[in-house]
Amino acid sequence: MAPRRRATLVALSLLSLAVSVVAIGQDTCVTFKSSPSTFTVVSSGKAAPIFLSPDEWPGVQRAAVDFASDIESVTGVKPTLTNVTLSVAAANSTSFGTLTPIIVGTLGKSSLIDEVINRTKLDVSSIQGKWEAFMTKEVKDPLPGISSAYVVIGADKRGSIFALYDHSEQFGVSPWYWWADVPTRKHNALFINSSGCSHGTPTAKYRGIFLNDEQPALQNWAMEKFTNGTGSYYTGSPFNHFFYTKLFELLLRLRANYIWPAMWSSAFCVDDDQNQPLADWYGIVMGTSHEEPFMRSLPPEWDIFGQGPWDYATNQQNVYDFWKVGAERARPYEGVYTIGMRGSGDEPIADGPDIQLLEKIVADQRDLLQQVFNTTDVTTIPQVWTMYKEVEGYYDLGMQVPDDVILLWSDDNFGNVRRNPLISERNRTGGSGVYYHIDYVGSPRSYKWIQSSQIEKTFEQMSTALNREATKIWVVNVGDLKPLEMHTEFFLTYGYDASKWNPSNLNTYVTSWAQREFDLSSSDAAEVATIIHNLTQHNARRKPELWNSTTYSLVNYREADNVLAMLRAVNESSTRLYNALPSEAKAAFFQLLHHPVWASVTLQNMYYAAGLNNLRGLQGFQSANTYKTEVESLFFQDYDIEVDYHSILDGKWDHMMDQTHIGWTYFQQPQRNSMPYVTLVSPKKQALEGPMRIVLEGSMASWPGDSEYGCVTGYQCGDPTLFFDAYNTYGNRYVDIATGGPSPFTFTATSNVSWVKFSTSQGSLNADSPEQRLYLSVDWSQVSGAQSARINFTATVQGQKSQTTGFYFNVNHTAVPGGFHGFVEGDGTVSIEAAHAARNTSVNGLTWIEIPGLGRTLSGVTPWPRGGEDLNFTAGAGPSIEYDFFLFNTESQGGNVTVTARVSPSLNTLGDSRPLGIALQIDDGTPQTQYFIPAATILGDLPNAWNGTDGWVANNIIDVPFVFPTQPGAHTLKVWMIEPTVVLQKVVIDTGGVKPSYLGPPESIHV
Repeated sequence: MAPRRRATLVALSLLSLAVSVVAIGQDTCVTFKSSPSTFTVVSSGKAAPIFLSPDEWPGVQRAAVDFASDIESVTGVKPTLTNVTLSVAAANSTSFGTLTPIIVGTLGKSSLIDEVINRTKLDVSSIQGKWEAFMTKEVKDPLPGISSAYVVIGADKRGSIFALYDHSEQFGVSPWYWWADVPTRKHNALFINSSGCSHGTPTAKYRGIFLNDEQPALQNWAMEKFTNGTGSYYTGSPFNHFFYTKLFELLLRLRANYIWPAMWSSAFCVDDDQNQPLADWYGIVMGTSHEEPFMRSLPPEWDIFGQGPWDYATNQQNVYDFWKVGAERARPYEGVYTIGMRGSGDEPIADGPDIQLLEKIVADQRDLLQQVFNTTDVTTIPQVWTMYKEVEGYYDLGMQVPDDVILLWSDDNFGNVRRNPLISERNRTGGSGVYYHIDYVGSPRSYKWIQSSQIEKTFEQMSTALNREATKIWVVNVGDLKPLEMHTEFFLTYGYDASKWNPSNLNTYVTSWAQREFDLSSSDAAEVATIIHNLTQHNARRKPELWNSTTYSLVNYREADNVLAMLRAVNESSTRLYNALPSEAKAAFFQLLHHPVWASVTLQNMYYAAGLNNLRGLQGFQSANTYKTEVESLFFQDYDIEVDYHSILDGKWDHMMDQTHIGWTYFQQPQRNSMPYVTLVSPKKQALEGPMRIVLEGSMASWPGDSEYGCVTGYQCGDPTLFFDAYNTYGNRYVDIATGGPSPFTFTATSNVSWVKFSTSQGSLNADSPEQRLYLSVDWSQVSGAQSARINFTATVQGQKSQTTGFYFNVNHTAVPGGFHGFVEGDGTVSIEAAHAARNTSVNGLTWIEIPGLGRTLSGVTPWPRGGEDLNFTAGAGPSIEYDFFLFNTESQGGNVTVTARVSPSLNTLGDSRPLGIALQIDDGTPQTQYFIPAATILGDLPNAWNGTDGWVANNIIDVPFVFPTQPGAHTLKVWMIEPTVVLQKVVIDTGGVKPSYLGPPESIHV
């Protein structure tokens, strides 16, 4: 009983501290303390009643029920909710007494609100006629007999709905209270500032999600939770109105208004005939995906009801009639109609880029809309044509799109927007928008298991879309929705009010989210922000579905070691926070944070151990078998973590982690998880050259004995050499010593010079501890210039003669002039994080700014602000950033250095006539310009280097190399803006020492 009692006490303690409003991206008006300028919602066990008009929108009436329930869940006091007509108000005017209600309604719809405005002369001009705007305020004498009321007024039905949910969130109810089991914060009293809250027209008109790739997780879960296990009559789909109404409420609480429903083996309008009317009743605008014209689900509906091939060129009438049914079925409800046509199976149309056929299809579709809606003005019916893959290519070839149709630009399926509207396209009456992905099935590798996108990347891409006026529709492919909750909300939050967010405050989104969801202190919320940043940056570097045992270098730059150490630290932080939470908060924390952390570190650790197993097997280390055992253990732990997720809350989320994620061989998911390849060395037989083996940092070879990696010939290589200089990033080198068989031994390390320092000079290795890492450092005060030491390791083995193996330790005491400040060459390279510039020069109001956390290592820098005239420059004319660096040796490359700009894989969003470019210059030399994103060779495709499991998008980086003639000494690198949306992450200057790795050399020492 003691642990349970302690958890309760902790919960009460946390609740007593919850005195501030935590709402994300909102202007707060809720408070928990009374003052002369507040309106009382709940106090002393009594709640203000809620009045609506009977002629109010049904969706507002329904949301008001949620609003009343939210107040009760926060305070324990349930307010009355009443439909009040004007006649009832007049008849009861004398009995209202001191009643101070909350009056909810929509302009022009609610006769009650219209009467309040008429009586009080309330100024509603700030929201009148504006899409989804709202205002709230305490007013005096709003109705006969009522001295005061808090009015909640929406400009339209969703304005009213969003106003109610805005207040609910501020009261303490998370939008994810059901979908992620976030506990509601408890308060004894609720008050609202009399001045109220307000919000104007949202940034993006239609903001929504696309449920996609919903098998095996979401579909299996819904089948268990919302059906009898059989699904719908026609398709077997479980996505009925019980499922969708849960989702509709979530979307409205997130201030979204739009959805593309689940499509694979599902048909929204057919699976449940209540789905469509209930969406409209709730206030959700329906649409369908880029390949599904006229509100018909493809391929299921065509497979069931269609006749002949899905080909307008050969089967026009049947396809036309199929569309007509969809339009007639959707006519009573609010929707945005997808027009155009793609081929069967989400592929290009069969006849290739037949622009004339596509234009005929659209013309016929628009005529059909006129007939179904009995109108001569088809422009009043919202329509969208998604420029997805090859369709964008058709548009670039001259395909004409009616001016009132929304152009929905797409990303590359990995979060890199392919195209934004040009200046000449920004005055279209239909406008444009963006279809974005944080889940995808396709090449080079599907990703649908766990969080692997960065909100920093989404912000960077969508801020460009915003400033280029692509704001009519923002829809994000969220796959199964879980476990992408936070990123989904960020996308929708930014689309609702982008003005709240900028590069310098993105981190506050995560801290606010952590405080709202888990009721954390500011310091713990900051720790959560660090966890999420480190996790998503790691998973976005390369999607987990693309990981393998050699993703990160096992021998160079301590890369794999450092990556895993970071993940382990993240897991320790997450575990500490999880264990400290009250019991009622743990389910939410596990779903939203701890599970993705724990699952990610387990998977990466397994691949790391598999890589070491293979490497140690190659090197003849007995420890290969230890790593084999670790791989097997972690493989089973991966499954146990999945079971833990499925077991929380008595199996509420069973199946939501069914997605396979280990053993990928091509773009499509494996049918079963399969452990990576491991090897076994003989546990009984000793290596040929003796019981001890050593490996030097940076080498795959081991000694003694022949190794294919020991030298060019692979045999009779002689003793190896380990190199070290004074500006090595880590300040030391390491040697791994291991058993080469079953025999234990003790070892000693010795040097023939006094300036070598050992982290330890002796040790013991055995079956339980088969390898050890020893570090070598240098007392530089004893070294001048280049010197060499002899290092010997001697193993003493019972029953065998001792074994001595040695190598040379060559060091170079380099030095820079006393007055120099900048980055210094070490290990044959200068590596600089882009944010660490010495100088930054603005031109025409444009300057390079940092987007913290963006990219693979530290952050990204990019010209800002975006949009406007989309200015570009020639080399030497635009904004610039400068980096000071010092070189010791350029002879390895014949007096040249290779300077590689590592940039984000952005695309030519202003078209291929404006390719992305960047210019570099060293000292006063001539700037060099490179336009590094070529046009695609196939219509609607991406550049060739984009694709493949080692391509630009898989690696999430583009290396842009420049070669400069350079002498040793101090220099300045200047980076010039050419095109506005380049994101520079890192600069690597190679003087001949850069080694293979995934992330590149760590940042050089700065003096």
